[in-house]
Amino acid sequence: MITNFTSMKNFLIVGFPGLSPQHNGPVSALLFVIYLAIVVGNIFILAFVAYEKSLQKPTYLVFCHLALNDLTFGTVTLPKIITKYWFDDNTISFYGCFAQMFFVHYLGSASSFILLVMALDRFIAVCIPLRYPLLITNNIISVLCGFAWFIPLPLMVAVVLHVLTLSFCKSNVIAQCYCDHISITRQACGDDVKTVEVTSLCVAMFCLLVPLAFILFSYISIIVIILKMTNAAGRQKTLSTCTPQIFITCLFYLPRCFVYVASTIGFSFSLDVRILLILLYSLFPAAVNPLIYCLKTKDIKQMLMRRLQT
Repeated sequence: MITNFTSMKNFLIVGFPGLSPQHNGPVSALLFVIYLAIVVGNIFILAFVAYEKSLQKPTYLVFCHLALNDLTFGTVTLPKIITKYWFDDNTISFYGCFAQMFFVHYLGSASSFILLVMALDRFIAVCIPLRYPLLITNNIISVLCGFAWFIPLPLMVAVVLHVLTLSFCKSNVIAQCYCDHISITRQACGDDVKTVEVTSLCVAMFCLLVPLAFILFSYISIIVIILKMTNAAGRQKTLSTCTPQIFITCLFYLPRCFVYVASTIGFSFSLDVRILLILLYSLFPAAVNPLIYCLKTKDIKQMLMRRLQT
C-alpha cells in the first residue's frame, strides 16, 4: 500500500513474513505462553519482595525495578502480535505504532541503565565492602533507579518526535513483530531520513554503550578481586552474590552484540531469522529473569523454600 504522511492512518504488522498460515495457531500459543511467563514471573517477584520485609534491601529493589521494566515491555509488545495470529488483526494506528516504538526503545534503554545500577551495587559490595552500608542504602538505590528511568526518557521522546517530522511515502507494512525505529523509518522518504537514522543511532549507542562500559569495568574488577582471594570458600561465596547479576546482564547484552557483530562482518540472516533473534533477545530475558532471581539468589531461594514448607 503506497501512501504518504497525510493519508497514512495505520500500519500493518506482518510478524514473521515467511510463516505459513497453518502455523499461526502454534506460534500464537507459544507467544501467549511467553507473555504469561513474563506476567506471572515478574508480578511474583514484585509481590514477593513487597511482602517479605527481609528482602527489602538495595540488591532486591534493583531486581524489582528490572522486573517492572520486563513486565511493561512484554505488555507493550506481545498482546498485539498475539491478536495478529489469533484473530488476524494486524492493524495498528499510525500514532499507536509510534507510541509502541517509543516504549520499545525507552524500556530497552532504561533496562541498560538499571543494569548499570545493578553492577554498581555489586562493585561496591565486593570492591569496597566496608563502605557498602554507607554508600548503598534503599534510599540511594531508589534515587539511582529513578535516574535510570529518567535519563532515557527525554532522549526517546526526542527520537520519536524527530521521526514524526519525516514524510511517509512508502509501504505501511511493518516487517516485524512490533513497531520499532528501523521498521518505521524504512517507510519514510526524503532527504532527512539519513539524518534521523544517524541521530537515533547515536542516542542508541549512548544508552547502550555508556552503561555497558561501566558494567564491564565493574564485573572485571569483581572477577580480579575474586581471583586474588586465597580462601576458596570466600571466593565461592563472593562469586555467588554476583552470579544472578552476571547472568541477567549477559542475557541482555550478548545476543544484541551477536546480532550487531554478525551484521558488521557481513553474515546475513533471512528476514524471519532476524525477526526471531530480535524477538528472542527482547523477550527471553523478561521471561527468564524471574527464574534467575529465584534459583540463583540465595536469600530469595531460602525465603521461597521456607514459605513453601509452611
